[in-house]
Amino acid sequence: MFEDITKFEFQGVVYYQEHGNFFDRGSADSYYNRKPTPHRGGVGGDTGPRRLASNDQERAEYMAGYGWNEQFGHKK
Repeated sequence: MFEDITKFEFQGVVYYQEHGNFFDRGSADSYYNRKPTPHRGGVGGDTGPRRLASNDQERAEYMAGYGWNEQFGHKK
């Protein structure tokens, strides 16, 4: 889990990852080999409250987290 905000640059854009945000959930879904479903919140896959992305920016942040993890190969 992330207690602090972590800064990532991916494809020329800076993203901030904190536990449960769109970038974080995208990277976690990739890490656990789950299909991409842009959302934030939720704990451990399909458990816990979650909110689906409702606009292009939220979807882009999620997909950036997913893509970042896919590129660097962090997998469980």
